[in-house]
Amino acid sequence: MTYEFVGQTESSQQVEIRARVNGFLEKRVYTEGTFVEPGQVLFRMDVKPFEASLKAAKAELAQQQARLATARANLARVKPLVADNALAVKDLDDATGTEQAASAAVEAAAAKVTDAQLNLGYTTITSPVAGQSSFAKVQDGAYVNAENSLLTYVAKLDPMRVNFSLSENESLRLQDEIAKGKLIKALRDDYAVELLLADGSSFPAQGRITFADASFSQETGTFLLRAELPNPKGELRPGQFVRVKVHGFQRPNSIIVPQRAVQEGPRGEYVWVVDGEGKASQRLVSVGDWMGDQWLVTAGLKDGERVVVDGFMRLAPGAPVKVKDVPPDPLPEGKATERPAGPTPAGAVAAAASVMPNSGAGPAGGTAKAAAASPPAGSASASGSAGANGDAVYFDRGRTALDATGQVRLVSIIAALKAKPDLRVVLHGYVDSSGDPKVNAALAKRRAEAVRDALLAADVPAKQIEMKAPANIVGGDSPAMARRVDVILAEAR
Repeated sequence: MTYEFVGQTESSQQVEIRARVNGFLEKRVYTEGTFVEPGQVLFRMDVKPFEASLKAAKAELAQQQARLATARANLARVKPLVADNALAVKDLDDATGTEQAASAAVEAAAAKVTDAQLNLGYTTITSPVAGQSSFAKVQDGAYVNAENSLLTYVAKLDPMRVNFSLSENESLRLQDEIAKGKLIKALRDDYAVELLLADGSSFPAQGRITFADASFSQETGTFLLRAELPNPKGELRPGQFVRVKVHGFQRPNSIIVPQRAVQEGPRGEYVWVVDGEGKASQRLVSVGDWMGDQWLVTAGLKDGERVVVDGFMRLAPGAPVKVKDVPPDPLPEGKATERPAGPTPAGAVAAAASVMPNSGAGPAGGTAKAAAASPPAGSASASGSAGANGDAVYFDRGRTALDATGQVRLVSIIAALKAKPDLRVVLHGYVDSSGDPKVNAALAKRRAEAVRDALLAADVPAKQIEMKAPANIVGGDSPAMARRVDVILAEAR
């Protein structure tokens, strides 16, 4: 099952660039709208007043240090005289107090120097993060103070967040279906997220749910969910409206029929069925989601029954019919889900799984036979299967162990290898760009070996498995997508 929502993109870290001191903005250094790096200079303020303040603070520090030196010298002279009773004890107390006050004045003056140095440093305004810059909100030459301190902002684009919501009724419906076994959750509550852009195209990278809010919104009665997707090329921008498809649920032993086969009467939806004697009868059905041009039937039909999809005007209950089988409508295509590397965020996905609604379209478990409709179509898994050229298994940073999600991703590969002994599988291990090259080479090899061992444990013959180091083990995608083993199916040579 694939559930669809309306979402909006959001930067994973959007930072406001503000002036921290009052003064005149001298120059905008960066080009508006360009990508900036951490530490890159964005604005410069007029430094002259701050340089003068720093000089004054340093002069005051020197003055207080001179007073401290005089007070210490005076105290050194008074101490022996008091010991010889040449001076009163009060003179010693006065000299000690003067020395301590001068020492405190030196510390205060030093703090003023530090403050003046900081203020001078704040006149050079840099970006704290890597991201896309916005336009300058204050122009060169303007006086900047607390009221107009916001100069611009920088939005981090990789990864990109997507926020979407669901209603309380939808979440309760899903919980009920899971409790009754009508819906099966994803392994480890790990759901892949796909985005459809405004032009209908699918964003190439998939992400996963990383956050679920603690409560429903009192204003809207909806529950906020957030997903994160790798966006290394910056194709997604904050504020875009997208359609969010969540993959990972499965609906076992389900039946779908063409929408034109379902009609509505006084007692609700019904279909025409043809029994073993070739006679037609009406059958009340309960329907669920629309799935492309087909309709999920939740009750009223059994696997293998023949459903009429055309010629209703000539039907009557109990009337004999001449059946003409027609080719089945195609099942909605399930999309293979790619789990990004990294640990599943604790609590967030589990919370999302408990409230995910039943609102979208995806493959069901099978179809009914049809008179002037479709013959049996078997079953289809919502998680999809590997394409003819294979799949990929992802690893956490520095890890070589194959987790449960990775093992599930190999199920279809293993089935294909066992079904066609003339196939072979080629394994390529990859790492991200960080770390020592020698260590990375060993890491990539161990990851490929982990996948090989899983295939061998599933009784895949060793002769069908080939480990081959790629020309460059450093993956060209984002780090999360680069830490992987490509599993490629090919015909035996």
